[in-house]
Amino acid sequence: MVRSFILTVHVLLAFMIVGLVLLQRGKGAEAGAGFGSGASGTVFGARGTTTLFSRLTAIFAAMFFATSLSLAYLGTRPSNEPTSVLERAAQAPIVAAPAPGSIPVAPSSVPVAPSAPAKSP
Repeated sequence: MVRSFILTVHVLLAFMIVGLVLLQRGKGAEAGAGFGSGASGTVFGARGTTTLFSRLTAIFAAMFFATSLSLAYLGTRPSNEPTSVLERAAQAPIVAAPAPGSIPVAPSSVPVAPSAPAKSP
């Protein structure tokens, strides 16, 4: 259960890192600023978007690294859970089969028959 949660977080972090990297502008991206008079990057300030996206990328990368290490650690530990159907069958409790022709009934569910009065001679 812990492994699947960490794996889910790990995959989500990978997608977020890819998305953030694709949203960032590269060093040579100033050629497109001529179409908008250089005001294309002023939504968050002159350097606001690059700083915000760079920090988020660094935080997500650190979290991705941590989940990678934890998955590697959990992957090397032996599991107590059975991994195959045969192991599960070997660990299942053995229940004795009832004798042929008999119907197993729990003692608490058997109704008690009233006793007949004794006949006097």
